[in-house]
Amino acid sequence: MSQLLHHMIASGPRPVAPFSHAVEADGWLFVTGQMPTDPAAPDAALPQGIEAQTRRVVENLKLVLAGTGLGLEHVTMVRIYLTQFERDYAALNALWPSFFEAGKLPARTTIGVTALAVGALVEIDLVAKRP
Repeated sequence: MSQLLHHMIASGPRPVAPFSHAVEADGWLFVTGQMPTDPAAPDAALPQGIEAQTRRVVENLKLVLAGTGLGLEHVTMVRIYLTQFERDYAALNALWPSFFEAGKLPARTTIGVTALAVGALVEIDLVAKRP
């Protein structure tokens, strides 16, 4: 196994806890769950609603991936955490395919949770693989 690489992306979202944005091992990138905060205004109010928060989270994930030279096309597995699972699951599913090339969705698990940091409705972490 190669040396672990700990990535902190200068343009990435401000961490809400002590963690690296991503850790890389043998070409696999493990990206910490991202929140719907705005990297340019981390103390600003969160976007309203599951669709807007999901878009912001995906933009934050793209910033972290881009900081390591990767993109959404390299994502192999995603975990999505929802605080209002029954209310928001269908809306999330309707929006989700728009982030990826048709027919190339990553594996995914969606989990209902009681609460998330910063009062978010959604958090997403992922695993990506270097080509």
